[in-house]
Amino acid sequence: MKYLILIQSNPQSLAVWETLTDQQRTDFGLGHFRLTDEMREAGVLIVSEGLGDPALATQVSVRDGRTITSDGPYAEVKEHLAGFYLIDVAGLDEAVAWAAKAPDAAYTRVEVRPVLDMSAWEQ
Repeated sequence: MKYLILIQSNPQSLAVWETLTDQQRTDFGLGHFRLTDEMREAGVLIVSEGLGDPALATQVSVRDGRTITSDGPYAEVKEHLAGFYLIDVAGLDEAVAWAAKAPDAAYTRVEVRPVLDMSAWEQ
């Protein structure tokens, strides 16, 4: 089963980040690299990426067949997706065990969400 481990940035996580020393911040970042390597070696990792700031986003909509884009979020967001791990594991317990290894879980929380299998849907 595929699960997405979501890493959020929010006021709580930012407040914790501000209390960390430079070494703790370095260790935090390296912890993500180590987790990615561990997941890859275990054969569960599909992809893992960090995401840019929402201010760098492009909003896309289609109206009357015309594609319309605008820069950044419509409103200032206090919480946003900062990164993710997409993994393929036996079940929720294993996904939770991997999520618990994310450096963020030691300071705030991470979210584990199942990915819907839409392969059987009619097209």
